[in-house]
Amino acid sequence: MIVKKFLQIALLASSMLVLAGCGRLGDSDLANNATTTNNKTKKYQTTSTNSGYTVLLKNGKYVTSSTSGLTSSDLDNTVDSEALERGLVNLDKNVFSTNKYVFQEGQKLSSSTISSWLMRESKSYPDGLNPKNNGKTGETTRNPVILNQILEQDFLTGSGSNYKLSGISLGLALNSIDYYQKTTGGPQYSSNISRSKQEEYGKETADKIVARLRKKKEMKNIPIMISLFSKTSQDSLVGGTFFAYGVAEGNSSKITNWKSVSEKSQVLPTVNNESPVNSDDASAFNSFKSAIEDYFPNLSGVVATVRYQNDKLTQENIQITTQFYGYVQIQSFTRLVQSEAKKYLAKDVPIEIKISSVNDVQAIVYKNSGDDSYSSHIYGGE
Repeated sequence: MIVKKFLQIALLASSMLVLAGCGRLGDSDLANNATTTNNKTKKYQTTSTNSGYTVLLKNGKYVTSSTSGLTSSDLDNTVDSEALERGLVNLDKNVFSTNKYVFQEGQKLSSSTISSWLMRESKSYPDGLNPKNNGKTGETTRNPVILNQILEQDFLTGSGSNYKLSGISLGLALNSIDYYQKTTGGPQYSSNISRSKQEEYGKETADKIVARLRKKKEMKNIPIMISLFSKTSQDSLVGGTFFAYGVAEGNSSKITNWKSVSEKSQVLPTVNNESPVNSDDASAFNSFKSAIEDYFPNLSGVVATVRYQNDKLTQENIQITTQFYGYVQIQSFTRLVQSEAKKYLAKDVPIEIKISSVNDVQAIVYKNSGDDSYSSHIYGGE
């Protein structure tokens, strides 16, 4: 089993720099309006927005997690990682109030701990949380690798120079398809993992993790939230979805009350006669797509990914691939996209529109929930 660390930290850092420069920080509603508190030994900053968590900075820097991107396989789909992080922040709000808690990327579980937990249980890895290898390779007889990733998010309370851990949230990314080889270097095989199998395994694993965390002094009496996320296929264009979460309150060593999550995701325009999740949203996107294609017919593609929770649109990301490279063209097109997006797209959800050539991101157009207008940044320009 290969444990791979993706470059999420670098991506996050670069997106923060770019978006901070144009008045916005990241997709996780993380920041602006920084306030600073100092003492002789430590320097804290908190960044806050109206729509998301206040984020704790340490010594003026965003604190990244050493475990971000660790997975049990090297066959991962990056859209799953994005959906896992974005979706977990949204679910956290059901348990950890944005008015009470300060957010920080996971700091309590080390990369060595997460790596060992992602292994199959064995003599070499007694803490492994994936099922033991039963030595079989048949599609229906093999014990699949189910747990692919553990994402930690921490919630603190305090003020000034004193903050303490007051809650922790873990997202368990569970494979819906188990990819494997019968022999080293041989062809790849796959087997489907049912939702019932994911749920049974996920809940059992969640209780094992809660019991382990309770042994840590800092986590004996805090709420521990664990959410179950179903990954998609490795070639999917849209990320997976959460389907359940639960909380171990106080000093409880297990989760007794699980809540179902209704999430859906889809690519627009739909293909293979697939019905849209919401026909109005699909129609609005098609109108936007037609409008920009009428002005600039030399576009290679316009595709959206939409996400729903309880049948309500919660996020829309649009990718526009262009065939032009001149700055004036990009500038003109970016302004057109802003205008047409405001005219056609949803008003009360976060929307991000990325304009790219085959090789480079050229511009980004975006708005947060509740924003009346769109902002933009042209790379190498305004």
